[in-house]
Amino acid sequence: MAEVKILVEGYVSGKDNNNSCCTISLIKDKNINMVIDPGTVKDQKLIIEALKKEKLVPKDINYVCITHSHMDHYRNLGMFSKAKAVDYWGTWESDMLNEWKDKEMNISEDIKLIKTPGHDYTGITLLVKTAQGIIAVCGDVFWKENFPKDDPYASDKEKLKKSRALVCSKADHIIPSHAGMYSVKKDAQLLRFS
Repeated sequence: MAEVKILVEGYVSGKDNNNSCCTISLIKDKNINMVIDPGTVKDQKLIIEALKKEKLVPKDINYVCITHSHMDHYRNLGMFSKAKAVDYWGTWESDMLNEWKDKEMNISEDIKLIKTPGHDYTGITLLVKTAQGIIAVCGDVFWKENFPKDDPYASDKEKLKKSRALVCSKADHIIPSHAGMYSVKKDAQLLRFS
């Protein structure tokens, strides 16, 4: 089974201050070391130090996944220039795209990608089979636990509502885009989250 770790816990400030950093996660699975959303940390040393705690350096990362195409999720992508890049369109290796055409794509037996549009049409979520259950690393499908109820940046609020219900139905735990992991409550209220 795969392992998921939060390297840097994200945050988003209030209306008067535009500071934002997404949660940067690491998935380890057999021969895969994947960083998800390398974000907008104040200093790349924060990512390097977090990787060091996992006994890794940037050149050990062979996949980088971008959950959607907003700058606060991909700014540091270049730190991992030798890694395959995974996004809504497929897997990029150098200048070559291996497209995915279905609603799901398997990276490994324990790592699956699903399309979760709504916040942005390029939204994807990783579903990772771990010893703790299924962990969804979901970009801005959720920013924090049950927040925001009404996403002011959503490109399609109806699609976002469906994506939230899909993630909640498949996951035991969620790593949202701007906070730490939380457990999914499998009740009707959460599935109706809008």
